Amino acid sequence: MKFDLHTHHDRCGHARGCIRDYIEAAIEKGLNIIGISDHTPYFSSKEDHPYPHIAMATSQFPEYIEEVLKLKQEYSGKLDVLLGIEADFFPEHVENYRAYFDRYPFDYIIGSVHQVDGVSIFNKNRWEGLSSKEKIRTKETYYSLIEQSARSGMFQILGHIDAMKGFYPEFSTIETATVEQTLKVIAACDIAIEINTSGKTKYVGGWYPADDILERALHHGVKVTFGSDAHDPHRVGDEFETVQARLKEIGFREWVYFKAKKRYAVSV
Repeated sequence: MKFDLHTHHDRCGHARGCIRDYIEAAIEKGLNIIGISDHTPYFSSKEDHPYPHIAMATSQFPEYIEEVLKLKQEYSGKLDVLLGIEADFFPEHVENYRAYFDRYPFDYIIGSVHQVDGVSIFNKNRWEGLSSKEKIRTKETYYSLIEQSARSGMFQILGHIDAMKGFYPEFSTIETATVEQTLKVIAACDIAIEINTSGKTKYVGGWYPADDILERALHHGVKVTFGSDAHDPHRVGDEFETVQARLKEIGFREWVYFKAKKRYAVSV
């Protein structure tokens, strides 16, 4: 069973290709399942499209759903097309977002923290001039948000849980017990985390999360899934077999995917 649950397309303003391009790439690469999971609109903004190069407009959301559902039917028998979405997690806006999600038949929702203290986790300058104490606080705030996202009950998958290292590899060496605590919360909430191979497109290389976090995730019983986080069709399923082999080495026996928000486990 070969799957990829994390893909984007041109509606978000920073990915290339339409949804069909990603589906065709999945067929070409021998996938059984492709999840379409573009960035949610900023539902709590008064503007329809406040950030055109980050996410789709709120008015585009229903057409996104409609297109994926049509393609799901069209490709039935060739490939399982799943309706997903990647949602920014803003604790103050959870109920607003939940109201939008409850209207549609999602197979799964990925919850991702992209901002800490109002600044993008991928902002290359955010670490400049910070003391060691401030860096620890920033990392702990990041993981506190991930814990809150797990507890919200809104997500089946948590996205790239150490992606803050993307343009700051030293993030992984900031000493704090918060990562262990967060994994315990994720396990208690029975939510999956993704192995996301888009780290190779950032300074850090590799994937999210790092092997040491995956080892601790296994210890705590956290379920895992796979997502390329492709923003270009050529990256669909990127490094699936490599991740699969590494998970076996770490000790995982299975990973999961979702349909109609029901979790299915398959052997790694």
